[in-house]
Amino acid sequence: MAMASLLSCSVTPKTCFNRSHLPSSLFSSQRSFFNSPAKPTLQISKPKKFLVSANNSNGDDSADLPDRLISAICYFYPFFDGVQYGKYVITQFTPIQVLLQPLFPAIRVFKSFPFNGFLVFLTLYFIVVRNPNFSRYVRFNTMQAIVLDVLLIFPDLLERSFNPTEGIGLDLIQSLDSTVFLFLLVSLIYGSGSCLLGQVPRLPIVAEAAERQIP
Repeated sequence: MAMASLLSCSVTPKTCFNRSHLPSSLFSSQRSFFNSPAKPTLQISKPKKFLVSANNSNGDDSADLPDRLISAICYFYPFFDGVQYGKYVITQFTPIQVLLQPLFPAIRVFKSFPFNGFLVFLTLYFIVVRNPNFSRYVRFNTMQAIVLDVLLIFPDLLERSFNPTEGIGLDLIQSLDSTVFLFLLVSLIYGSGSCLLGQVPRLPIVAEAAERQIP
């Protein structure tokens, strides 16, 4: 009988789906389904955007005001230590003299004792860089300043080895000293300015070497 009914449905579909030919239990189940309370729907909310502040980056970085000031001041160390390379640029360009005029008293104090540079190096490295009480932001910027100062050994050795007094040799030494000084000046402006804004300055060549020294 079931097979006959199924065959008849395939032949005469209009007659098969007549309401009178279907069992009443089917309609009762349909009524109970549509009359049942609506099921709760799953609402998918949009993902929230989380802002990571510089104070909590990696759980160790910090860029609050004291850290910014300390980091910005550290970039004066290599500039003061290598300001002698600007003897040609400073004397030839008056705007640079005007720009550096407020720093001359601090430079004179820094240069007043021959071992000031070495003492500052030891202080920054062992008290700041190797001190976990300081944030990684401060230690990274301090280490960048130290690495930049260490690189000054190379032009110093070159100048001591070749000390021409005239000719093309003197021109090369003047160009080298001027390039070193301008790089120190740009590093000072870029490094200190970025730190005051709470950003992380990355000096070419120096940044990667500094990162390897941060524990």
